[in-house]
Amino acid sequence: MKKQAIFPWGMIFCLAIAPVYGQYYENVKPHAMVEKVTRLRFFYHDIPVGNNPTTVLIAHANITDNFFSPSPFGSLYAMNDPLTVGPDLTSTVIGNAQGMYLALSHDPAKFTAVFYADFAFTTGRFNGSSFSLFSRYPPTDYVPSPGTIREMAIVGGRGAFRMAKGFALLRATSSNATTGNANLEFNVTLYHY
Repeated sequence: MKKQAIFPWGMIFCLAIAPVYGQYYENVKPHAMVEKVTRLRFFYHDIPVGNNPTTVLIAHANITDNFFSPSPFGSLYAMNDPLTVGPDLTSTVIGNAQGMYLALSHDPAKFTAVFYADFAFTTGRFNGSSFSLFSRYPPTDYVPSPGTIREMAIVGGRGAFRMAKGFALLRATSSNATTGNANLEFNVTLYHY
């Protein structure tokens, strides 16, 4: 009888002590978070050729039909592109966009890709903060018509842009179909805490 009583008491002891030593969380009362809206305007410079390229090809599919198009289908690129306050590359640099994109167009006259990039700010009010863009860049001609606006999704952020969501409206300010160089104006709307 004593052996049968020891097992239930042992189980009760183990169940009672587990919450004391096994607690890995803290009960915190939630506080009201106020959502903020921030609008940013800056210029992005993608430079895949030259002495100091900001974008490099890191992989491509062996079965791609046209290796001579600026971005053949299945090509994966790494980027570290500067962000500036003005449309010229010589204007004040405020940060950089680091990430990668995968070219998806079978048509060599068009560009489309899936982008992932972290847009980090290195000066000014948002120094040390960034937001993340993860979206599809819709099909567009390599030399887009003036005024064409593309929309991409913002899916996160850190620092001043913690828990960011929102969208970026992109407009090409210049592009070169031969080299692949492109300058884009970004108008970003961020909702964050």
